[in-house]
This record gives sequence, C-alpha cells and structure tokens, in this order.
Amino acid sequence: MPELPEVETVKAGIAPVMQDNLIARADVNRPDLRWPFPDQMAERLTGKRVLRLRRRSKYILVDLDSAETLLIHLGMSGRMLVSGHTVGTFHHPHPAPAKHDHVVFHMESGTRITFNDARRFGAMDLFATSQEDTHWLIRDLGPEPLANTFHETYLIARLKDRNTPIKSALLDQRIVAGLGNIYVCEVLFRAGIHPRRKAGKISEKRVASLVPLIREVLSEAIAAGGSSLRDYRQSDGELGYFQHVFQVYDREGSGCVTDGCDKEIRRIVQSGRSSFFCPQCQR
Repeated sequence: MPELPEVETVKAGIAPVMQDNLIARADVNRPDLRWPFPDQMAERLTGKRVLRLRRRSKYILVDLDSAETLLIHLGMSGRMLVSGHTVGTFHHPHPAPAKHDHVVFHMESGTRITFNDARRFGAMDLFATSQEDTHWLIRDLGPEPLANTFHETYLIARLKDRNTPIKSALLDQRIVAGLGNIYVCEVLFRAGIHPRRKAGKISEKRVASLVPLIREVLSEAIAAGGSSLRDYRQSDGELGYFQHVFQVYDREGSGCVTDGCDKEIRRIVQSGRSSFFCPQCQR
C-alpha cells in the first residue's frame, strides 16, 4: 500500500493541473470502491474550482470552492494518472478509457486526471471542509512526521511505558501519521533498534534519535519519487526509485550493508506484516 512518500509524490504530481483549476465534469463510473461513494458525488464535483491540494497521513485532500473537501485514498493499487497536459515539449495524450478507470476529472484546461484502481481498495469521500477534524478517518490521527508538532519530546512521551514492540508503535497512526511498513523497517535499521524491542524499554536518547531519522528516510523517499513495489506509479506513469536503496526492506537473505557486518538480513512477521532487520546491527 502506498505510504506517505508515495502519496506525497502523487499529490505533487496532480497539484499543478488541479489547483486553481475548474472541474468541468466529473465522471463516476461505479457506485463504490472500498466503500460507497458519497451521494451525488459527480454533481457535487462538477463545476467546482480546486482551491488547493493537501496531504494528511496517507490521504490526499482536495479543497473546493464549495466549502467541501474531497478525500482520496489510493488503497493497494489506486493511481491518479494525468493526461492531456504538456510538460516542456512533452505531451501526455488522453489514453483510451480503461476497465478500472473509476473516477475521471475533466478539467476546464483540457487536462484529465483519472483514478484507476484495479483492486478497488481505494476510496473517496466528500465532507464539509470545516468538519475535517471530526472526520472518522482523520480525527484520531497523530502529528505529521515532517511537521513541527512531531518532535523528540512528543515521541518520548507517547512511547513511555508502552509494552508494544517499537515496530507496532511507529505503525500506530494515532502516534504518528503516515508511516508504513517499508519506511519503519528502514528507520529502525538506521537507528540500530530491533523491531521487537518494547517501545517503553528503549532509552529516551534512542527514542529521540528516531525523529530525525524518520524525517531523513521520508525526505529521501519523497525525493526519489517513492518506492515502486507491485502497483505503485507516479501520476505520469513513472516508477518511484527509493526501492533501489533499501537497506533492509525486502532483502531477506542478503548481506547487511553495514561495513564489517557479516550477517544476513532476516525477516519476521509482526501483526501479519513482514519486518526486515539485521540481527547484529539492531538490538
């Protein structure tokens, strides 16, 4: 499933063709994805101007001049594909409609943004912008890891006395929003912390060290366009590239990248998810 860097990359890809532009027509080609689309979604989007695009956790938020916000969740295989737009001297023509083109935004500029989702685990919702803080998908989210509200003092306080493994704690969206399996594995390797270590048993100094490492890993991944595993693509159809510099994730049986370490990367399963780590470098 796309994590924060992938969602941020998609948001950045569609913002230039959506923001400050009018949705001339919205086509909704099925009644639901992961859950039913909101009532009269096509009508509520058509003729509305996009004021800005934001990201909250793993959701793209599109603020409209109707005082409503469109929430987009990419799910496992959702893609936002841009066509009919010229970048420099390169033009992306409109492709023929595809089987899994579930929602299509026809912009007044002539650009088309298509939400394609083969597995249909994605979702969209429309809600009053003023009610964002009470929306059921947003109200319990923790701070954004790249925001000033996420800092060492906060994380130390949230992890104190927690009996859950540090891997599970960092995946808890109520503690920090947007982190997923890939990037938590990479962060814990850089921090030298075993994924099974109890969060409340880790020293405050080591917990504090996680904050800059989380920001470092996420920033590097965003700069690389995210990680392309299975279904993920950027809005222009290109792959992300951060998977080429994974240090532990999906590297079971490969040698550790740390100089002088002769151990192989191992994989364990925690709460149904694979955790990759070095048994020597992570304690």
